[in-house]
Amino acid sequence: MGRVPDFPKPGILFYDITTLFLDSQALRQATEQVAEYARAREIDYVVSAEARGFVLGGAVATAAGAGFILARKPGKLPREVTSVQYELEYGVDTLEVHADAVRDGARVLVHDDLLATGGTANALCRLVEQAGGVVAGCAFVIELAFLAGRERLADYDVHSLLVYDSE
Repeated sequence: MGRVPDFPKPGILFYDITTLFLDSQALRQATEQVAEYARAREIDYVVSAEARGFVLGGAVATAAGAGFILARKPGKLPREVTSVQYELEYGVDTLEVHADAVRDGARVLVHDDLLATGGTANALCRLVEQAGGVVAGCAFVIELAFLAGRERLADYDVHSLLVYDSE
């Protein structure tokens, strides 16, 4: 995994997970470890935000025997949506899911490649609950613990494969 300074804007140190995607064995292992966590939570769906979350999200859902829910930026989904606005460490954004994607009471794993400040994951949790689902857990490949994102997810079970305590 590489670190890219000043991306996507000056002052941000970006943790690039795309190097993991280049190694088929590492990619398979990460997928299976997150899927194992998901299976233990008896999930119905995995929800992931575009774009890097999609890379493992669908694979994790398949390995866990669950469906996959796409959380996209505004205007990208073709049917009626439910949306939530949230703050990033470098701005404000919005995520949407199809309004009918989550059945009432469905157990959903919130998944993303990286947990930083927790803004995106918290937004995904809110989307799931807004749609009538239950957040069964939150799973990440990488957690930047020094940014305290886990605190924003204090109401949920959080699992990370790799945790960095400092930059």
